[in-house]
Amino acid sequence: MGEQERPGWWRETVRGRGTAGNPPNRFERSWHERDPEADDPDRAEPDAEPAPATEFLPDTSRSIVARNDSPDIPFEASINPYRGCEHGCSYCFARPFHEFLGYSAGLDFETKILVKHDAPALLRKALSAPKWTPTPLSMSGVTDPYQPVERRLRITRGCLEVLAEFRNPVGVVTKNRLVARDADLFAALAADGAAAVFLSVTTLDPDLARRLEPRASTPSARLAAVETLARAGVPVGVMVAPVIPGLTDHEMPSILAAAARAGARHAGYVPLRLPMAVATLFEDWLERHAPGQKEKVLGRIKSLRSGKLNDARFGDRMRGSGALAALLDTVFQTACRREGLNREKLRLSTAAFRKPDPGGQLRLFD
Repeated sequence: MGEQERPGWWRETVRGRGTAGNPPNRFERSWHERDPEADDPDRAEPDAEPAPATEFLPDTSRSIVARNDSPDIPFEASINPYRGCEHGCSYCFARPFHEFLGYSAGLDFETKILVKHDAPALLRKALSAPKWTPTPLSMSGVTDPYQPVERRLRITRGCLEVLAEFRNPVGVVTKNRLVARDADLFAALAADGAAAVFLSVTTLDPDLARRLEPRASTPSARLAAVETLARAGVPVGVMVAPVIPGLTDHEMPSILAAAARAGARHAGYVPLRLPMAVATLFEDWLERHAPGQKEKVLGRIKSLRSGKLNDARFGDRMRGSGALAALLDTVFQTACRREGLNREKLRLSTAAFRKPDPGGQLRLFD
């Protein structure tokens, strides 16, 4: 995208952020565009519009369990302690969800984080309800439950404490090494076949990871978390996700090998797709960080997605279609066999589910 083609919301790279501005919300009829003079140090006031700091806003949702009936998603129920994600991954498919809240899928998504402070209490209420049928819950159905603020707020840990008390199974996917902090709770659940954790690894190149996922843990730190969880007896795996054709796809075998060395037993992958505003945001990212590879990357994404940057059809959206999709799957399956991954099917059990004794809470580690 040439200089003259840049939209009005576009900015130069913002340090520590994955996107460079706020594209218009597709549900809104008007929007604010930044004054370009505010970026000119010779004309702007010294404190004019600094790079946006993160705001943490209360989410007053009255329920915590979300349901889906998508045939290509391996869980029916999920919980999300946060909406929006400070990791700032430039390609995140969840960005358009922020538009339902009246925000932009761009910088708003990574700087306006809605926090469900009552999530553990809401989860306890849901699991205690007479109508609750034990079912595996996914933590990360939309955004990462271990984004940086979790270190301070501990809302995800509070939810895990409830799940461990009820012995309700849970699966987590995250890009943050902070997940290893909760190895004790995952191990307690894993003793009943009720826990699994996947670390998402896009690349092993720390510089590329910093540009793609500016506030997520480094690749080496994610692999260290795999090792910690594996030592604790937690079924742990790696998601090579997203696979970015023309940029990171060649790393799939080395990522799987590194994960196996760290103790991973399971693996999965998802090729990149660019729904709605994410397409424009990622094109801008390529222009700023990998201009020489932009056309190749976009062309290969289209070859996976029936000539588009996103194909939302069930099944195809998770694997893609065509010759390149078949090649990626062959590389993945071959590498998994070589590294001993996915030898056994991962299943989460609800057999140990229990509700706390009305006369007093049951002990967690009895």
